[in-house]
Amino acid sequence: MALVNLAVAGATRGPARPSGRSLVVRNFITYRSAWWIFATGFFEPVFYLFSIGVGVGQLLEGFELNGQMVSYAAFVAPGMLAASAMNGAVLDSTFGIFFKLRYDKLYDGVLATPMRPINVATGEMMWCLLRSGAYSLGFLLVMVAMDLVESWWAILAWPATWLIGFAFAGAGMALTTFMKSWQDFEYVQLAIIPMFLFSATFFPVSGLLRWVVELTPLYRGVVLCRELTTGALSWDSAISVVYLAAMGAIGLMVVSRRLHKILLS
Repeated sequence: MALVNLAVAGATRGPARPSGRSLVVRNFITYRSAWWIFATGFFEPVFYLFSIGVGVGQLLEGFELNGQMVSYAAFVAPGMLAASAMNGAVLDSTFGIFFKLRYDKLYDGVLATPMRPINVATGEMMWCLLRSGAYSLGFLLVMVAMDLVESWWAILAWPATWLIGFAFAGAGMALTTFMKSWQDFEYVQLAIIPMFLFSATFFPVSGLLRWVVELTPLYRGVVLCRELTTGALSWDSAISVVYLAAMGAIGLMVVSRRLHKILLS
């Protein structure tokens, strides 16, 4: 009787709502056989932390942050944490999306199902966030092991990295829909490398340059992670949360509309 009731319930239930979760599963299966590609992006910030944060840190006393002195390694580590979140989001939201869109033609097949462009956008966003979150969690555990976490506020640092990943994934996917060839990715590197070096990641920024740097998304992520891991909180963290959330939401909206135009028009 129970089986009959189950069959009747299944027959009378409406069609399942389309969801982007299937794209997450597909990406997981793809990377499962090439896990080393997934893992390589995690090690770059760790090497920077060991070489610059720890090595150079032996020569520096540290910096003052919101009236609180922090060691150089504790200053650099949250910057690398934010960079880990950025790396995880950017890799799949740019190179991965471009290949699937322009060469693999994956989304043409996906849209032959009940899924819509917004489902594609949210599915790929979820995968980018999973990769970004995995990198960030691993790096945060390294920070804890090296005793570079100075406050219980650091519990919120991992959720903060998801916000960083959301911002960069949204922007990355949106910009990728405008790219026509692999050469266009030179502009991505042209933006990422200076932002990585000068977003107060390795040293405080002051003077006129500060006003420019504060407009960059990585700076907002670095400030948020640094204030949480050191406990030196200020209104900059609140500004960073609003900035990153808005950037990700706008990017998600743009990529959904662009995919509709490219694939359905």
